[in-house]
Amino acid sequence: MNVHLGSAFDEFVAGLLKSGYYQTQSEVLREGLRLLKEQEEIKQLRRAELRNEIALGSGQADRGEFVDGPEAFAKIRKRSAAPKKRSKAS
Repeated sequence: MNVHLGSAFDEFVAGLLKSGYYQTQSEVLREGLRLLKEQEEIKQLRRAELRNEIALGSGQADRGEFVDGPEAFAKIRKRSAAPKKRSKAS
């Protein structure tokens, strides 16, 4: 396989080889691809988790198990506007 990386990546790979951490260009590219594969797997897991959460929330909403948004935000604003109690230790 021949790959043209461009001068910026060529220089980056050359620097990694000079560091001695990698012995060949192939090692550098394999490590980069391994990290990319890992990142893609994490994205897929996150998407699956998000789909599950959406399905859960959708089911709860269908059963009427939800909080009215404006009412919830009004309660939050009221709590955050209330004076904070100081502890006696301070």
